[in-house]
Amino acid sequence: MKLNSPIFNDQQKRRAIIWLSFFHIFIIAASNYFVQIPFEITLKLTALGAANDFSFHSTWGTLTFPFIFLATDLTVRIFGAEDARKIIFVVMFPALIVSYVISVLFSESKFQGFESLTHFDLFVFRIAIASFAAYVIGQLLDVIVFNRLRQLKTWWVAPTSSMTFGSMADTFVFFSIAFYQSADPFMAEHWAQLGFVDYLFKLFIGIILFVPAYGVVLNVILRKLQMLVAERVPA
Repeated sequence: MKLNSPIFNDQQKRRAIIWLSFFHIFIIAASNYFVQIPFEITLKLTALGAANDFSFHSTWGTLTFPFIFLATDLTVRIFGAEDARKIIFVVMFPALIVSYVISVLFSESKFQGFESLTHFDLFVFRIAIASFAAYVIGQLLDVIVFNRLRQLKTWWVAPTSSMTFGSMADTFVFFSIAFYQSADPFMAEHWAQLGFVDYLFKLFIGIILFVPAYGVVLNVILRKLQMLVAERVPA
């Protein structure tokens, strides 16, 4: 069922798309802040009687950005692929501006003051461009994959596949544009390894957390739509 069925008028549909666009921008802004706050996870593995600690680093932005994939998949399921692409094209340029502003204002996760915006930061702008390109390419691929698979009876195949390929494109595009031959020597040397670890962690979180969340939210929405249809149908 889609929200462009006769029980919804154009104004209601337009209002929903506007709110979804703001949600995308909010998640992008939040992720650009939280990506500057790292954390470390340490796992203790025991093999052949010997215990070894395995640790990897990530950022809190890895946990917030997948909300966009959740919103996009639900948009494709309820509204259709065309409206999902409209949201992406509406959001992409505000997202570029927001990415730059947030990254400059909260450099190293500390508020730098509004005067920091008076100086153009090429390094941060490159990261903002990377975020812009990653968002557009990752989300468009997410829409294509999800739209191809959403008619399957097994509900989790579409969101899992779209998140897998969308996150892969998003991560590779971001790290390659932001840090390939970067002014930061460490990131210039290790961007591929860091991007791969980031993708694996993002994929793990997406499958464990966001795919089940998609199923729960979709069921809630469909129940509400069925109630609306029942209310409109004469007894």
